[in-house]
Amino acid sequence: MNRNARRARAIAIAQTKPDARTTTLRYLMLAAGATAASLALLLAHLI
Repeated sequence: MNRNARRARAIAIAQTKPDARTTTLRYLMLAAGATAASLALLLAHLI
């Protein structure tokens, strides 16, 4: 893959709008991470 093709592919990927499934998955992973961090903090205070 030459430089122009790689650049065109990167631009195409950057311009794609995220669909609902990707957005939902992203928020779920964010919520899971926040929950894990909260639990870790809580456990650190209890111990």
